[in-house]
Amino acid sequence: MHKNKGLNRYWLGAAAIAVVMCTAPAQAADAESCQTIRLSDPGWTDITATNGVASVLLDALGYEAEVKTLAVPIGYQSMKNGEIDVFLGNWMPAQQAFIDDLNAAKAVEVINKNLEGAKFTLAVPTASAEKGVKDFADLEKHGDEFERTIYGIEPGAPANLNIQKMIDAGEFGLKDWTLVESGEQAMLSQVERATKEGKGVVFLAWAPHPMNERFQITYLSGGDAHFGPNYGGAEVYTLARTGWSETCPNAASLFKQLKFEVGMENVLMGEILGGKDSKEAASAWLKANPAALEPWLAGVTTFDGKPGAEAVKSSLGL
Repeated sequence: MHKNKGLNRYWLGAAAIAVVMCTAPAQAADAESCQTIRLSDPGWTDITATNGVASVLLDALGYEAEVKTLAVPIGYQSMKNGEIDVFLGNWMPAQQAFIDDLNAAKAVEVINKNLEGAKFTLAVPTASAEKGVKDFADLEKHGDEFERTIYGIEPGAPANLNIQKMIDAGEFGLKDWTLVESGEQAMLSQVERATKEGKGVVFLAWAPHPMNERFQITYLSGGDAHFGPNYGGAEVYTLARTGWSETCPNAASLFKQLKFEVGMENVLMGEILGGKDSKEAASAWLKANPAALEPWLAGVTTFDGKPGAEAVKSSLGL
């Protein structure tokens, strides 16, 4: 009799523990330090767009995305110093030198290939291509038409460094040419002015980007040694500072699964360049394309351990 009473007390206690365990909130898989995730943006609209998507998702999951605008070299140095957690814009092979440096310092890890089908090299208006400028080797023959000037992006960008090396070495007869380093928008404003005035302009062009819809442009062949084959065909990778994904496995799962498409980025970039906030543009796209959420959020929870997909859909009003 006493033995049965003891058993009853044992089972009642076990049941009470089970109830507490079932009703207690789930524990976060990530450390407290993971709740703020620091992202780098070099001022490129494509990375502004993808950071916008990541920020909307992170906000809904109970994290806080802190996006810092940093030129590429500074952004990578900040990863090395542990001041940036994640970078969605590692364009390869254009940024190989930076990656070699970071790998030598064991400062970053590649956690995902987030975009395929990208390209990045010099381009001209199609009107210039119709006049015979279709290859890097054609530029000097038409130098006066272009005022012997190539328009690049922000100072310090790897693509600018490639162009400057090409000019310094006098390749393609470009010894007397000048590289103008500016931001993406300043470069595109120059392209727009030249196009409207029927003038030639040589500039850095890439896809994804709405410039491909906005202007009639032709990518130049012949730059494989500087930008890679297939018109600078590129893949974009997501990097994390070393140790971050181990400390923040749940957030890392999201970034490991977060993949984009050229068409998607074209749309988002167009909205942003049209004046929309990146998170506003991302939210609108996600509401119109909810199927994208499933693979991105598979197995991902909120910061406090609740189902991630449900939280994001609820936040978006889906």
